[in-house]
Amino acid sequence: MSKPITDRAKPAKASKPEEPAESDGRERIAKRLARAGMCSRREAETWIATGRVAVNGKILDTPAFTVGLGDKIEVDGAPLPATERTRVWLYHKPAGLVTTARDPEGRPTVFGAMPKDMPRVLSIGRLDINTEGLLLMTNDGGLARVLELPKTGWLRRYRVRAHGEVTQEQLDALKDGMAVNGVLYGSMEALLDRRQGSNVWITLALREGKNREVKNVLGALGLSVNRLIRVSFGPFQLGDLAEGEVREIRGRMLRDQLGPRLAAEAGANFDTPPLPPVVQKPAEPAKSGKPAKKPEARRDERKIGPSRRVPRGQAAEDALDRMDTRRKPGPSSARPAKSGASRSGGKPDGYKPDGSKPGGGGKRPTGQGRGNADRRR
Repeated sequence: MSKPITDRAKPAKASKPEEPAESDGRERIAKRLARAGMCSRREAETWIATGRVAVNGKILDTPAFTVGLGDKIEVDGAPLPATERTRVWLYHKPAGLVTTARDPEGRPTVFGAMPKDMPRVLSIGRLDINTEGLLLMTNDGGLARVLELPKTGWLRRYRVRAHGEVTQEQLDALKDGMAVNGVLYGSMEALLDRRQGSNVWITLALREGKNREVKNVLGALGLSVNRLIRVSFGPFQLGDLAEGEVREIRGRMLRDQLGPRLAAEAGANFDTPPLPPVVQKPAEPAKSGKPAKKPEARRDERKIGPSRRVPRGQAAEDALDRMDTRRKPGPSSARPAKSGASRSGGKPDGYKPDGSKPGGGGKRPTGQGRGNADRRR
């Protein structure tokens, strides 16, 4: 006799697969790729689906795969780089840069603006192309994922300049959230700082950070945002960081600001020493018996004397002047023209046509004019 249906054992619910314990060093392949700074976990799943990732020589076809410390992982045939300790940088993003690794429209990106000696990094969240201010960069994909989650609750603070009129009462209503075009935005704290002509300056703080959230919400209040600056992200401040500057957060400070809970959720690694930076050595000159040639002067320059350079055309004119034997009038050698007088019959300088010296009426001694003139010449 069969038991009543109510007495039958209920089928056990399928339990959600748990992340493998990391005490033995094993973890999901997507997490390992993200921790190495190669990509995010979502991008890692796409790489695996397209056959770009191999473990111990076997190409993976599913992200549901765990790897250990001794497994050999390759991406596009290249070995996975060594895992570095968790690092975070503050970056003052200028307007006009896209927060993406590759832009299909060919616009400049924040990753192209990074210093040459930085390792491969990921952005923690994003800023629109026209938004400027603080952007956090990290080499740890696990940390980037945790800090981007709304449940982390880190406050993002902005300085906003917008065209239009608004009151503090309207801004206070944003604490209850707002729905714009079917999208529900969470609570915001907004303070009207000052009015500047037809613009207003607002300090605004939020915790979710949805796409174009500030512009959409303020637009629903009749404001047109024309400048947006993020001044803080969680405990990290923009401060005096210059536009385009990158500054790394010290390891001890980073650990203190994250706290043990976030560090554990992200699986941050603060024990591994940082990898040495890659230093590009200058190319060595070719070894040969001939002495190295001195750099040639530019085509439009020629060296005149030990340290003076003049344009090429000027040097040619100076050379022609030295070859010319004709006397040229100057401030100290100008002579009055002698009409009808030849070189042999010319009068010496300082005498008048009548033969008298300047300032005196006496005649010149006969026979001295030509001799004195010849000696001076």
